[in-house]
Amino acid sequence: MKTINVETVVRKGENIERAIKRFTKKVKKETIIEDVRERQYYEKPSETKRRLKKRRKATLDKLKAKEETN
Repeated sequence: MKTINVETVVRKGENIERAIKRFTKKVKKETIIEDVRERQYYEKPSETKRRLKKRRKATLDKLKAKEETN
């Protein structure tokens, strides 16, 4: 796992809530939270493949349904 440092500097006159929002956006962009959740428990390679296959199928089904409505 590569190390990712996310840093947000509070700008002059900036509200702290806004800085926290920018930090949260950076963390989501780097997918740090998703990686932590995935690595929290061991998942067998076959389970990983099954999960990804299911996700791909759902995406394709959604695109097909969208095409049919247009």
